[in-house]
Amino acid sequence: MFWDKVAFAYDFFENTYNGKVYANTGEKVAEQIESEDEVLECACGTGAISIFIAPKCKHLTATDFSPKMLKKTVTKLQQFNNVEIKSLDMTQIDYPDNSFDKVVAGNVIHLLDNPIAVISELVRVCKPNGKVVIPTYINIYDNGKESFLVKIFEKAGANFKKQFNLDSYKAFFKNAGYEHVEYHVVEGKMPCAIAVITKFSSKE
Repeated sequence: MFWDKVAFAYDFFENTYNGKVYANTGEKVAEQIESEDEVLECACGTGAISIFIAPKCKHLTATDFSPKMLKKTVTKLQQFNNVEIKSLDMTQIDYPDNSFDKVVAGNVIHLLDNPIAVISELVRVCKPNGKVVIPTYINIYDNGKESFLVKIFEKAGANFKKQFNLDSYKAFFKNAGYEHVEYHVVEGKMPCAIAVITKFSSKE
């Protein structure tokens, strides 16, 4: 698995090339988290966002499909006693409907064969009036050229199914039928666009 192969160097590479965005994305996501929240994080990777969520929430379930990425997360989050770390396939989340106050999936939808189906799963396990928070690197700038970081990851074996600029990122969610979405952008060498979907109850 590609992500197992790069787990040992992932944080170093991100911090070296895109450190400001790497850290500030976690801080920005954590602004959506409240003290009584039960949070599910999918595709947590090495815990780069998890470490900002954990101090703010009641309980965090941090999940990923890569065992070696999860080992990094375990080390990074060992100071917290409100965190469960487990393997999970985000295409079929094994939790009932309406289980979590907040659901986070960072820098993953551009890697998925069927991202719309996965987002539906994220929304399904989110409670009514909760939020689904989806940060994604903006990989193609307005001039249409790929970023250096994308080229490096693709040469190493990553498979980017989609690439976005801010306009196409917004269009992606609109075309998928999500209207109650706010957006934040973390600026840097490779910016990150954060989509925040509010799951209103059927009566609203």
